[in-house]
Amino acid sequence: MRSIFFLLVAMVVMGLAFWAYRENYRTQDALNEMERVQRDIAGLREQLVVLRAEWAYLNRPERLRELVELNAEKLNLQPITSNQFVDTAKIDYPPPPVKYPPRRPENFVPPTEGAITDADPTPSEQESSQ
Repeated sequence: MRSIFFLLVAMVVMGLAFWAYRENYRTQDALNEMERVQRDIAGLREQLVVLRAEWAYLNRPERLRELVELNAEKLNLQPITSNQFVDTAKIDYPPPPVKYPPRRPENFVPPTEGAITDADPTPSEQESSQ
């Protein structure tokens, strides 16, 4: 009985050792993957800094002014004048949302012509009569 118990304990210890071995390598792989992702993020941040610098360089006012002067005839560009702006009173804004639904007028009479009443047959009754 003791030998079976020792054999069982030895198998449990070996199983736990195998589990710990596998978890150690999984952890190592996860750490390596995390380092790779962090290196990728750092590289992308460096690229973003370079792209922002290029964007700022290309959007210099002096350069844009030169481009406008060179291509003004081809693009048919004209200077901005004050009559191109619209007064805000002329802008058609949407109406404000309604807080409460409108009420029926007190003298409201529902239409009777063509209205369905309780005396009219239901669609299933109409089908059975045909």
